[in-house]
Amino acid sequence: MTAKKKSAFSLEIRDDNIGVITMDVPGEKMNTLKSEFADQFVEIMDKIKHEPNLKGLVLISGKDDSFVAGADISMLDSCKSQNDAEEISRTAQRVFKDLETLKVPIIAAINGPCLGGGLELALACHARICTTNPKTAIGLPEVQLGLLPGGGGTQRLPRLVGVQKALDMMLTGKQIRPKQAKKMGLVDDIVPKTILLDAAIKLAKKGKPSRKPPKLDLMGKVLETNPYGRKVLFDQATKQTLKKTRGNYPAPEKILDAVKAGVELGIEQGYDKEAKGFSELVMTKESEALRSIFFATTEMKKENGVDGVDPLKVNKAAVLGGGLMGGGISYVTTNKASVPVRLKDISHDGIKHAMQYSFDLLNKKVKRRHILKAEMQKQMNMLTGTVDYSGFHDADIVMEAVFEDLNLKRRMVADVEENCRENTIFASNTSSLPIGQIAGEAKRPENVIGLHYFSPVDKMPLVEVIAHDKTSDSTISTTVDFARKQGKTPIVVKDKAGFYVNRILAPYMNEAAFVLLDGEPIEHLDSALVDFGFPVGPMTLLDEVGIDIGAKIGPILVGELGDRFQAPAAFDKLIADGRKGKKNGKGLYLYNGKAKKSKKEVDESVYALLGITPNQKQSKDEIAERCVVQMLNEAARCLDEGIIRNARDGDIGAIFGIGFPPFLGGPFRYMDQLGAKQLVSKLEGYQRRYGDRFEPADCLKNMAEKDGKFYQDA
Repeated sequence: MTAKKKSAFSLEIRDDNIGVITMDVPGEKMNTLKSEFADQFVEIMDKIKHEPNLKGLVLISGKDDSFVAGADISMLDSCKSQNDAEEISRTAQRVFKDLETLKVPIIAAINGPCLGGGLELALACHARICTTNPKTAIGLPEVQLGLLPGGGGTQRLPRLVGVQKALDMMLTGKQIRPKQAKKMGLVDDIVPKTILLDAAIKLAKKGKPSRKPPKLDLMGKVLETNPYGRKVLFDQATKQTLKKTRGNYPAPEKILDAVKAGVELGIEQGYDKEAKGFSELVMTKESEALRSIFFATTEMKKENGVDGVDPLKVNKAAVLGGGLMGGGISYVTTNKASVPVRLKDISHDGIKHAMQYSFDLLNKKVKRRHILKAEMQKQMNMLTGTVDYSGFHDADIVMEAVFEDLNLKRRMVADVEENCRENTIFASNTSSLPIGQIAGEAKRPENVIGLHYFSPVDKMPLVEVIAHDKTSDSTISTTVDFARKQGKTPIVVKDKAGFYVNRILAPYMNEAAFVLLDGEPIEHLDSALVDFGFPVGPMTLLDEVGIDIGAKIGPILVGELGDRFQAPAAFDKLIADGRKGKKNGKGLYLYNGKAKKSKKEVDESVYALLGITPNQKQSKDEIAERCVVQMLNEAARCLDEGIIRNARDGDIGAIFGIGFPPFLGGPFRYMDQLGAKQLVSKLEGYQRRYGDRFEPADCLKNMAEKDGKFYQDA
């Protein structure tokens, strides 16, 4: 006989007739809801209903620092039809309704993440109490997976906190911190972790709380308490949503539909709309792509930089350079990795600016009540500065963020080798210089590695870890692990010009420049790529990054990779005219207060400077395709040359590094969706019209012949 699988739920009836339901998924670090738990929960509910003296219940997690992190979304992959997906939603709704209709009060005791299905479970309880633990976070992030909350969340949350606040949570997927949750009525109380169970039991003994309508401010009362106000509210929400999604993401509209149905037609119609919307979204290619990103990043977190090589622990870090990058790297090291940083700059001003960077970010958190002032002071104390190498002797890793100058970086390597331990890692934050060249004169080249951050460091999730041919396996694994502790998603890439992200970005940006020189208006060009799904258009991006930075990287790529990276010569005129972009207030757009605050305005003088007359001739679809196929073609070459280890890393790198549209799953999943034959055909068509910069990569031609794919499961 097969042994019965251990249940994720247990029930203990205390002497005071309060029952404690503990959720503890066997063999898992965090609780997630799985479809097979429905029967287990029904068993527990049956026991509860047969306890005649029961006065109340507490639902708590058996895991340390985790309530319920959400539903196990891998179960959605087994859905063969909308009916299968709808059944998952209907089952969750049924189970949670059963909980909600219990005659005795049930209190959710929340410590740690309470997300997605976990919050829907808590919302079905009669009251919620959470801890002050910094790891406690409450939210419905389903929209980030192309889904909506399918277990009654679209109905219960608006009734608890109001429509506007509920929509804000569901349409963004944002996570709410304990104090904020209490203020908005999402939880009834917040307590220290040590007394969570006692406080929840005490609340349960008080009986079922009488729920008052959500607390609304004046505007909330105007919009939410009458049909005319609600019409304005939903119309505006729909308008704002479409402005953000450009119609590329179906989930936000379905969330709005479900909430609106529940508010206007009644909760049962709302449940029905929710279940149907959930089932439709599960089967969309957008949700499939977004779920693939989730699985990829989850998988990457479990991997070492080099298989079988464990990372060494980093107890202390150092940073060279107090500019924006150095300040950002110092911040994520102390704030996310909780590792002390010794910062060196040639001037006290540089140190001051870098420390101010951390202070400003932490102070913002204090003002928003995300952290206490004491926590801010504790983190600031982890950052110290110096104008020499004092305090560097015990650093495990030194991250360099100085100017892009080979001789300067080589001197930094020599200084670190002289002032640090024999096994101290030297990590260079270079965007263009080969790591092998930086390590060219090193005594210990095995310790030298690239660690390429993207700006701003505190916001951009990606880092490229670049190993040259002499970098040791231990250095790679330690650097990858350390980058993860900084809150980053690292991909290991080969040491070749442009690495991966800048290399695939360059032909895309160059093509946008060629489109501009064809006479397409700047705003039309940018809008075409935003409509396609990028967060900003290429001309805006050029201004943001710096026209001068692009001009420096271009020749390096041409020298090492060939003429297909040649930017149009006319763009030299921008540099000659002193146009560096946003940083000096002179670029393709107007800055320094010349532009209206509501909308950026193009600097019309650019057209005369470049010798063109703007005339919209090409459709947005054609403009987007021209630029994007260049990026796809180069991504395929990068994989073929081993610049990236696999298609998965290439997709994550493009999405997290340059904002490739997440709903397409990344360049490689998108190429699989298009099909190699179709992509090669498009490239050859553009090659005939515009020249050999569009020549399809050999690997794509081979794939087209064999009908191959980058993902065999696609």
